[in-house]
Amino acid sequence: MMSVGIEAMNVFGGTTYLDVSQLAQHRKLDTARFQNLLMDQKALALPYEDPVTFGANAARPIVDALSAAEKDRIEMLITCTESGIDFGKSLSTYLHHYLGLNRNCRLFEIKQACYSGTAGLQMAVNFILSQVSPGAKALVIATDIARFMLADGADELQAELAFAEPSSGAGAVAFLVSERPHIFQIDVGANGYYGYEVMDTCRPAPDMEVGDADLSLLSYLDCCENAFLEYKKRVPDVDYARSFQYLSFHTPFGGMVKGAHRTMMRKITGAKPAEIEADFEQRVLPGLIYCRRVGNIMGGGVLLALASTIDHGNFQNPARIGYFSYGSGCCSEFLSGIVRKEGQIALQQLKIGQQLDQRYALSMEEYDYLLSGNSQLRFGTRNICLDEDIFPGAKLAQTGKKYLKLREIKAFHRVYEWAS
Repeated sequence: MMSVGIEAMNVFGGTTYLDVSQLAQHRKLDTARFQNLLMDQKALALPYEDPVTFGANAARPIVDALSAAEKDRIEMLITCTESGIDFGKSLSTYLHHYLGLNRNCRLFEIKQACYSGTAGLQMAVNFILSQVSPGAKALVIATDIARFMLADGADELQAELAFAEPSSGAGAVAFLVSERPHIFQIDVGANGYYGYEVMDTCRPAPDMEVGDADLSLLSYLDCCENAFLEYKKRVPDVDYARSFQYLSFHTPFGGMVKGAHRTMMRKITGAKPAEIEADFEQRVLPGLIYCRRVGNIMGGGVLLALASTIDHGNFQNPARIGYFSYGSGCCSEFLSGIVRKEGQIALQQLKIGQQLDQRYALSMEEYDYLLSGNSQLRFGTRNICLDEDIFPGAKLAQTGKKYLKLREIKAFHRVYEWAS
């Protein structure tokens, strides 16, 4: 069977971040409970940033590295998001334009909660496997932002968002799928999917997210186990503890991943607590390094964990990564793939960690000011001009870098420009 998977990959973790320990103190959250989140920082979207700018800034280094002939072979562009900007018009059209892609390209958007990035991956993989256009490539961009709104007439966020606020991030993961899987070679046919109706989290209105945190955790754990068991039906000799050198999980926050891994090790392998903790540090923790610095980026969450695993794992010898994706509502999938040293080297050249280091650190005062102005960019905004100088320090941190920003919305049409 032909090889297929991720040829190139990049992460954009925003231009600003907030230290979430400061946020926990500011909101007077239960610090003992907060520590269980395993979160350090959360990326934020400034007023002139949105899912399009995040997606373009993730994809641009990948596209720019291609020759003109290779770029023209991108025949499918899939955007994966639950942070849509229009009920009908796709994010993909803006991204297609500002990335300068060939017009002979199929472009569309997937909205499927946090599973959307994996849905895009699998759709791209099967497009390549179909060989309807030999040598073609598919560009997939999972991009999401969280814009919290202050509750009307209140000085604090709504109570139900108290612990969602520290973990909700903003970011994008872009990846190119082709017959040359330099970064991550998919184990074709080795996957298990599992889903059913559950009302764990939802967005009943464009600027509102509600949910049941306990139900969401239980659904995540149930899907993790049953998606793996379905995978096991297709790969009968698989061993959860030994078949995968690393594990990358969809990461709403690190504590949920740790709980899921603990449950799997206990139920599937019968491991004891000390063994589970050691295994977590060895196989799972590398995938949480970037997630702890960016936060929950929804459709791209598991892909962010995958990038973190590849950047921080040991791949002197080819190693298999187990990959678990979950999206509320719900749909889940367990799949796997191989990473080699040359793939790690290629990904490390993009210096994702360094990009995160160079972001601007918001103060709590700046963060609260940002929240108070978020209503200006509510879904359906007709006209607005965006101020890039809202935080001079954030603009200064981007000096010399090429990045896409939202300049204005004019009669609902979003106008972007590349700045440096």
